[in-house]
Amino acid sequence: MADSPLFPTPASPAYPWIELAPAAPYFVTETGQNWTPIGQNDALTWPDLAGLFCRRNVAAVEGHLAWLAAHGVTCLRLMLEYCQTEHRYLERPVGRFQPNMVRFWDDLFALCARYGLRVLLTPYDTFWMARRWRYHPYSRAQGGPGTRRSQWLSCPRMRQAIKDRLSFAAERWGSSGALFAWDLWNEIDPAHAGKRPEALTEFISDLSAHVRAVELRCFGRTHLQTVSVFGPVLGHYPTVAEVVFQHPQLDFATTHFYEAATINNPKDTLGPARATGALVREALAQLPAARPFFDSEHGPIYTFNNRHRTLPEAFDDEYFRHMQWAHLASGGAGGGLRWPYRQPHVLTHGMRAAQRSLAAFTELLDWKHFQRRNLSHEVAISSPAFAAFACGDTRQAVVWLLRQDRPTTRNSTRRRALPPRAIQLTLPGLAPGAYRVHLWNTVAGTAGGHLLVQAGAEPLRIDLPAVGADLALAIVAEG
Repeated sequence: MADSPLFPTPASPAYPWIELAPAAPYFVTETGQNWTPIGQNDALTWPDLAGLFCRRNVAAVEGHLAWLAAHGVTCLRLMLEYCQTEHRYLERPVGRFQPNMVRFWDDLFALCARYGLRVLLTPYDTFWMARRWRYHPYSRAQGGPGTRRSQWLSCPRMRQAIKDRLSFAAERWGSSGALFAWDLWNEIDPAHAGKRPEALTEFISDLSAHVRAVELRCFGRTHLQTVSVFGPVLGHYPTVAEVVFQHPQLDFATTHFYEAATINNPKDTLGPARATGALVREALAQLPAARPFFDSEHGPIYTFNNRHRTLPEAFDDEYFRHMQWAHLASGGAGGGLRWPYRQPHVLTHGMRAAQRSLAAFTELLDWKHFQRRNLSHEVAISSPAFAAFACGDTRQAVVWLLRQDRPTTRNSTRRRALPPRAIQLTLPGLAPGAYRVHLWNTVAGTAGGHLLVQAGAEPLRIDLPAVGADLALAIVAEG
């Protein structure tokens, strides 16, 4: 990539934008192709992208992005700055955008467009910004507009700085289809607005309208918008759920799955999967019917941050794979976006293989016409040895069956061999007619054949002769 003068508008090759599916709670490209967010959280300072800063090793980053695309990854969630250290602020001082950071983003958006990846972009690293607030360029101690963390969302001068940053980002990178969507604020919290949940509605309305006005002026259209929330905040402030799930100016909903007893500190690979399924079902119950939902951050945060442990790789691979299938089969878009919580801070090759398997499976369904509802409690299975995660409408369904009589634990370095069992399941809601049931090996990432079944007045019944540790089903109407 050739160097360019400071802050010229970068060239943006034609690359389709992502839109909401017009008839389903999923995503499509502007050309009408199904698009599923499959990926993870990443950061400017982490190993996979660090070489792009100051163009120290562009080739390594380009090779990595190409490898991600080959493994079915479509989406990276990123923060415009990462302030765990002093060297990756986007502005310093406030309002002065740093050339090395701007060039990093110019290059990353260009590379993402080249390899078919897209970015869910959030403007601030609020986790480290909160913990190192006195060093941040926005703090009053550094000459910035902010006073206290409790006033981030309500201080007028802070609000203007936020808008100025979003304006800069939208004007510079908003023309690119490599920008999937805006996460307008990372983990929105009443604690940043004087503990007033009602203030969040006004904050989102103001920022949303501002970004849309900038994009309409520049491009005549707008990217999608969401606001993320740290899941446990919803327990402390139940009314926040109405904001993040139902705010009329947001296009889709995202939460961060940090369930304390299972996801944060997994003892086995069954509990996190069941927690994920329950959290997705709970979220869908609070959403407008046509609004997509996915978990945009999860992982073993307590194990990594508090106990300073990296999960054994084989265990973590299964934990990851189980969570992503529980997420998709329960009605979430894609498999959820992991925060690595590993040393080094990257996903494993086993996790990449799991993403490739999920991506291949998604090709079996027509998401843009899938008006899913969660059916995990409604599906009936003949054996208590399996847990079922399911969603469907009148013509399609996704089911994932997970063996629960012998869960893998942290001490299990190898997956236990489980004798296959014949089971029968019944699935309500499908219209009478013929259906093709695709059987999917989630570990190998390959189809295991298909069954042809018939639905009548009674719920669809599927007889499965042999199911081992787990099995995914894509059920599609014939004709």
